[in-house]
Amino acid sequence: MEAVSKCFGAPAESRSTAVIATTVVTTVALISLARFALLPRKRAVIPGPLTTSVPRLSKAEIAKIPYSLDTFPGARDVVTPYGNVRVYEFGPEDGRKVLFIHGISTSCMTLKDVAIPLAEKGCRVMLFDIFGRGFSDAPGDVPYDTRLFVTQILLVLASSSLSWTGDNGLNVIGYSLGGGIAANFAATFPAMVESLILLAPAGLIRPENFGRASRLIFTSGIIPERILTWITKHRLRQPIASAVSKKLKNPANDMSPHPEGKEDYVEAAIQEAVDPVDEPPQTPFELQVLDYVHWSLDFHEGFVPAFMSTIRYAPLMEQRDYWRQLAKRRPGTTAVLLGKDDNLIQKDDYAEDALPLLGGEDNVYWRIVPGSHNFPFTHGPDTLEHIYEFWDME
Repeated sequence: MEAVSKCFGAPAESRSTAVIATTVVTTVALISLARFALLPRKRAVIPGPLTTSVPRLSKAEIAKIPYSLDTFPGARDVVTPYGNVRVYEFGPEDGRKVLFIHGISTSCMTLKDVAIPLAEKGCRVMLFDIFGRGFSDAPGDVPYDTRLFVTQILLVLASSSLSWTGDNGLNVIGYSLGGGIAANFAATFPAMVESLILLAPAGLIRPENFGRASRLIFTSGIIPERILTWITKHRLRQPIASAVSKKLKNPANDMSPHPEGKEDYVEAAIQEAVDPVDEPPQTPFELQVLDYVHWSLDFHEGFVPAFMSTIRYAPLMEQRDYWRQLAKRRPGTTAVLLGKDDNLIQKDDYAEDALPLLGGEDNVYWRIVPGSHNFPFTHGPDTLEHIYEFWDME
């Protein structure tokens, strides 16, 4: 029997080995192919529209860009290791220095109704497009977290011919995501920031206000990156403000995957463009900002990857340690303005969660203004009135 086994066993053993080897090779090949197809290769820098899309457009097409190249005076493009940054600086050189930081899904165009009047009042104003938005490039291989945004701010400030740093070197106004970034920057460099104004600031959004499915999709890594990129781009292109409005008006009939007033991340971000309480959007500028978001999907290759990384890593939620540091600021040097009808940065949540961390109303200028999340450009005069009061400007 041993002889028979030797005669017939070897070929069978050889066939089994061949089958196993073939299976292993096929599996490895399929995995490699799937990784190549579904996991994009990360570039160090994804160039922005100024060096990719805009040069290919005709003059007529450039004139139709929702975010005009001459939205603000004093434009410059700052070269950094993370890519180029579009910066604007204007106003009297000896005026109060004011840095603006905008939100997650838009460019700094959303702050023009506050920035331009302040410059006309004598302030030296600086705005910039955060990485992956507007006309700035998008770093492709680093997380969009506090470290990246603070570094970007320092690079932007260093690009000026004027001094914007040192003790009481500047005042900072941050809106939405920009408010979360501004809070963390001021907590990191308390002596540098003379005053801090937070407009509907991120940073302490309650995680439960986002649907569990949305949080799982964006943060778990279950869905391959290319598929999630396609889903995100598709969702950002939809006119979802109406869906948000209907959800708010008819919560009992809501059949969405995030009931009880919960947002998904895309719905939350788009509220920077349109007021979910109004249906359809009521102002031409709201429509212009929404058109800009759609334009970015077509002409800024880094916009969606930057948006997705921001959702994962940026200071949107659970920033209590930074906000506690703000309570150490000199009383009367921090202001928080919240929208009365803001469904994202909810005034009652922030009164309960943020105000105590900041030292209470004796320490902070705390005001509720008309409008929803996009009140800085739907209710610009109301916003300015509070800024003037906070700074004792006539």
